[in-house]
Amino acid sequence: MFTRYNNFTLLFTLQLTLVPNLVLTLLLTLMPDHPFNCSPVHASTLLRVYASNPKSLSLIMRTILTLSALILIIAANAQRPRELGINIGVLPTGPLNAITDVKGVKVGHTTRIEGDNIRTGVTAILPHGENIFQNKVAGAIYVGNGFGKLAGSTQVIELGNIETPIILTNTLNVGTGIETLVRYTLELEGNESVRSVNAVVGETNDGRLNDIRGMHLDVSDFINAIESATSRSVDEGNVGAGTGTICFGFKGGIGTSSRRLPDNLGGYTVGVLVQSNFGGVLTIDGVPVGEELGQYYLKNQIENADGSCMMVVATDAPLDARNLERLAKRAMLGLGRTGGIASNGSGDYVIAFSTSELVRTPYRIREITQTTETVHNDRMSPLFMAVIEATEEAIVNSLFAAEDLNGFNGSSVKKIPTKKVLQILKKYGAIE
Repeated sequence: MFTRYNNFTLLFTLQLTLVPNLVLTLLLTLMPDHPFNCSPVHASTLLRVYASNPKSLSLIMRTILTLSALILIIAANAQRPRELGINIGVLPTGPLNAITDVKGVKVGHTTRIEGDNIRTGVTAILPHGENIFQNKVAGAIYVGNGFGKLAGSTQVIELGNIETPIILTNTLNVGTGIETLVRYTLELEGNESVRSVNAVVGETNDGRLNDIRGMHLDVSDFINAIESATSRSVDEGNVGAGTGTICFGFKGGIGTSSRRLPDNLGGYTVGVLVQSNFGGVLTIDGVPVGEELGQYYLKNQIENADGSCMMVVATDAPLDARNLERLAKRAMLGLGRTGGIASNGSGDYVIAFSTSELVRTPYRIREITQTTETVHNDRMSPLFMAVIEATEEAIVNSLFAAEDLNGFNGSSVKKIPTKKVLQILKKYGAIE
């Protein structure tokens, strides 16, 4: 909320530069949780003084109307697409419409916005709240386009499990993420004899808005993201690993969504979290929004679609590594439905895991064989549909949650023009 208040204050003050004291008074009166160093009681006293003058009273009324309109605009911008009538797909979402709808999954962020040039962060996804190394989850990785640095991928592909939290960050801080996950895992109780840790760290390049060469993230930033992870709703937009990302030429970021299958299809939940930083021709719920806005790849042969998208897929369905890879492949279809093209310079990776205890692998084994219970191949199609829809919506959510951002060397990226997008969607009959 503090960031929203700051943005609002700037916008409002610019529109009413002739009455700055009145603006502050109204802000203090109407926003009791304000960050300003002035009590609401004092603000109310100032407001009564202004109101004693008829001319000031008229100005106050006009100001309140302007203020109310701006608050409505800000509130609309803060809404998720589904709350604005954009219902992507046909399957129902989970209660949070987030990856944390998958029981046990936790997400945490560290966001670094400092000075004029630091715009980066860390996002941590924990498959469950226990010692992950001791209770490895079934996992898989699918590479849509391999121009990226996904650490730990070969062992996940080889063994079919994930043994650390999953970290997302910027390209040049992958090494710090690896070091953090190794240290974090070694220090967990029960891991005193561990001598090998397969840290899973993904990235996208935020070098346009962020001083990426400065490698400003340290171990404490990564530890904070892990230790602050919760199973509650997930912050989206300019947070964590999405702080400095750009998507379809607009401000990108972190986005998440989920789908829940009907009970007769297993009642399983699929959740997706994305770090959107790629290009193409933006499409929302089948509507050519990018074309309508005049902003898309190859427009006048100058737009750049390079970038990356990290997609993390979680499910409580008991899937082995083979079917998790099949699930991960379908996430790329969700990216495609938004108009992403997996360009030459794009690192598009999907990390998928199952939280089901039926397919976990203990660190210490006693038996020669392992018996697992998994979903039949013939019952996978509903899960495929769920991940496609959730991935598409997660990307759109990342765009709608993002905000304008100025950054490195004076660079600036605007958020998607929500009002125009809604008008376009109405034009095509996608929303009422």
